[in-house]
Amino acid sequence: MTDQLDSPRGPLSTAAPSSDAPGSAPDASAAAPRRAPARRLRSPSFVVGASMVAVVVLVGLVAFFWTPYTIGTRGTGERLGGPSADFWLGTDKLGRDVLSQLMAGATNAVVVAVCSVAIAAVLGITLGVLAASTTRWVDVAVLNVVDLMIAFPTLLLAMLIVTVRGASLSSVIAAIGISGAAVIARITRINASRVLREDYVVAAAASGTGWWGTVRRHVLPNVAPTLLVQLMLLAGAAILAEASLSYLGLGPRPPYASWGRMLNEAQATISAAPLAAILPGLLIAWTVLGLNLLGDGIRERSDPSLRGDR
Repeated sequence: MTDQLDSPRGPLSTAAPSSDAPGSAPDASAAAPRRAPARRLRSPSFVVGASMVAVVVLVGLVAFFWTPYTIGTRGTGERLGGPSADFWLGTDKLGRDVLSQLMAGATNAVVVAVCSVAIAAVLGITLGVLAASTTRWVDVAVLNVVDLMIAFPTLLLAMLIVTVRGASLSSVIAAIGISGAAVIARITRINASRVLREDYVVAAAASGTGWWGTVRRHVLPNVAPTLLVQLMLLAGAAILAEASLSYLGLGPRPPYASWGRMLNEAQATISAAPLAAILPGLLIAWTVLGLNLLGDGIRERSDPSLRGDR
């Protein structure tokens, strides 16, 4: 096949005259790598998940600066009012605007997800790297603590921490972050141990690379894709846990809005004001589903066996 393409007598020699032009071969070879990222970006899970999460984040950012009505313990509208020109999604049993509460709830969800994931990442990665790269007794001690934390259900451990510290937004964030740190630590420890056994890492350590240099140059870049997927799933679990705690009365108090507390307050009046009970649940499902799809999309992009590149 190669002889036919190179020979001037080959049947395909005149079919692609531009291939003889100077610089045409480098352009063709350079175009292929540029098209590969585009194919990966078209992953349905990644695109759909990122779009769903972006909508929630955008609404949360807008609500941080502006909502149609002030969020408070008492509203200015008619109690259990239906959708109208003044209140697009109606009002709840206290006369508060449902749309304003949903927007403020998005802000609360974004804050809880970002802050709790940051706490879990810092604690979990630190513990996991220490367990994988230091002495044996540190590894055993960290694993024992992690196993003890994982043995408790996340919601139960969060309820215990919130009960001790009191119901507030900071307590909820700390509880979810500490609960999620155990899973992140175990995943980091497993992947970091595998990376540290690689020949190139052993050679780097033998050549004089220090502990921090090995972690920064070799361990963290190799465990980052797996951790990023897990952090996306943890963000969805954090929003679900915050909604559950708020539903049980252990979440942030007003003026902080919460989708979980909206569900709790609206369950008794669902027949009179169904939107106040249905919409918070739909938004929780929307956000958690979007984060899960985003995590799946990141996993597809980082795993060559799942990308479908040929």
